[in-house]
Amino acid sequence: MKFYLLAIFGIIITSCSQRVYVVRHAEKAELTDSVSMNLQNDLPLSEAGKVRAIVLRETLKDQNIDYIFTTNTLRTRSTADPLSEAIGVPFKLYEMDTIDRFISHVKNLPSGNVLIVGHSNTVDDIVNKLLGKKRLHADLMDEEYDNMFVITYRNFFGKRASFRNRTYGYPSNP
Repeated sequence: MKFYLLAIFGIIITSCSQRVYVVRHAEKAELTDSVSMNLQNDLPLSEAGKVRAIVLRETLKDQNIDYIFTTNTLRTRSTADPLSEAIGVPFKLYEMDTIDRFISHVKNLPSGNVLIVGHSNTVDDIVNKLLGKKRLHADLMDEEYDNMFVITYRNFFGKRASFRNRTYGYPSNP
């Protein structure tokens, strides 16, 4: 009987939580003659980045992601695409110039897990604002692509947030 009560309690607590996964876009292509100067600010993913996007899909496809948010750049959209297609959840665009409004929107989603794909200079801001305190103290390094920051909100005994820094895919070399 105790086992069943513990199992039911575990299900209730799990159903009262929400996870937000925050990643930087995958590796971007180098600016070369084959990559037009017109794309300098909107580079596509490199081959390694395409592989990392697939690894992200495999990592999160069974995590009940209900919302995917990216900026309107080719590299963030391309990082989210494989997961979006696999689970049938279209991504929505967000703008960094309205970050406070975006964070408020994410925090007030009714339920469901979230993936946010950002940039080396925005991931720390997103994570810190989601937590309401400073946990990441600087922008990510240019070579840093393998971090997955996981914020878990538990709503059973009042809304509380916990934080974990995981990695996925092959290690970056910062």
